[in-house]
Amino acid sequence: MFKNALFLSAGLTAVIVATPTFAQTEIAWWHAMDAELGQRLEGIAQGFNDSQDEFVVVPSYKGTYPETLTAAIAAFRANEQPAIVQVFEVGTGTMMAAQGAVNPVYQLMADNGEPWDPSGFLAPVTGYYSDTDGNILSMPFNSSTPIMYYNKDVFEAAGLDRETPPKTWAELETMSRQIMESGAAPCGFTTGWVSWVQLENLSAIHDQPYGTMDNGFGGLGTEFTFNGPVQVKHWDNLKKWADEGLFQYGGPVGGGDAPPKFYAQECAIYMNSSASRAGVINNAKEFEVGFAPLPYYDDEIEEPKNSIIGGATLWALNGKDPEVYKGVAQFFTYLSSPEVQAEWHQATGYLPITNAAFDMGKEQGYYEANPGSDIAINQITRGTPSVNSKGIRFGNLTQARSVVDEEFEALLSGSKTAQEALDAAVERGNQILRDFEAANS
Repeated sequence: MFKNALFLSAGLTAVIVATPTFAQTEIAWWHAMDAELGQRLEGIAQGFNDSQDEFVVVPSYKGTYPETLTAAIAAFRANEQPAIVQVFEVGTGTMMAAQGAVNPVYQLMADNGEPWDPSGFLAPVTGYYSDTDGNILSMPFNSSTPIMYYNKDVFEAAGLDRETPPKTWAELETMSRQIMESGAAPCGFTTGWVSWVQLENLSAIHDQPYGTMDNGFGGLGTEFTFNGPVQVKHWDNLKKWADEGLFQYGGPVGGGDAPPKFYAQECAIYMNSSASRAGVINNAKEFEVGFAPLPYYDDEIEEPKNSIIGGATLWALNGKDPEVYKGVAQFFTYLSSPEVQAEWHQATGYLPITNAAFDMGKEQGYYEANPGSDIAINQITRGTPSVNSKGIRFGNLTQARSVVDEEFEALLSGSKTAQEALDAAVERGNQILRDFEAANS
């Protein structure tokens, strides 16, 4: 009997020990990060899972940003949506219009008694993801902004100061020409994301409107206006510089051909997301990389405005049990802690999201030990944001960006002038906005 009791006791112990595992509430997190970024994302989920035994976050890679958004929409219609989905910034307008599908983060945190202080986040980040009443709708996670990378060794070989990158577009043109004529490199500069870097951020930095109704923040009836004199001037220059070989096009969407041109020292300067920092450092094996803010036209603006964000946020989707949302709220608290955000920011190049994470990096001496790592933060927090530099918010912006890419290629081919290409992009983009308005009114 004692033996049986012992076995029974051992069995009960096993059941008791195992119970928390089976009782854990699962939180599905769909995301769009593969390779090293995906591994680091999964590390954050594992860190949360290890920190408590009530919930388990299960991250799942669903493809590119557009693919992940499309998958989430389809899943919601089938009532098979995840609790959390990562959505890139251009999908913000689409998510905001999907009323009933989203559990706003400010409400989620309040409902579950989790701490929530919007003033603790970087203002340019939260402003982008807030409604007209200032309520943050999605959890900031991986936000970035474009910066300039340059090859210090090529600069020196061309007779330039390796510690002095160009500040203005005029300086960039002069330096690019010197680099080419000296034979230090066959190309001055290239860029990722023409639509984001060379049009949306160009407009913000020069305080030029991208669209009506506060760049789309004011409602669905907005229209694009990015065919103004400054934008036309810049695209005219890009065409001229491309014809001279100073600029090499990296391709549509993210500009996948741009990074190899920089890594192979074909182009001396490369503009892309601050989140490319880790990849740039890892791939620049044969030369030293410098970092700098994006250039500006000093004959158009004396003090350039802040750049605008890219990246993604985390949206909580409706249709789950209260216990799931309790876990989501606790996970968001963990995710936004200074320790987690500082590590994520320093390892990836994404912005630190919160002021506390930024301060922690300064206290750790991270920015002193890694020159240029604070370029993105200083650039996006530069001055006071205007209506034109707060950001942009338009429905179906992914499709509108594709139109911008197509018209930019028409410009490079010589079939259209800069004015004609931008006029066409605005006209076609506005039709996309009307279609979105009709579908969501």
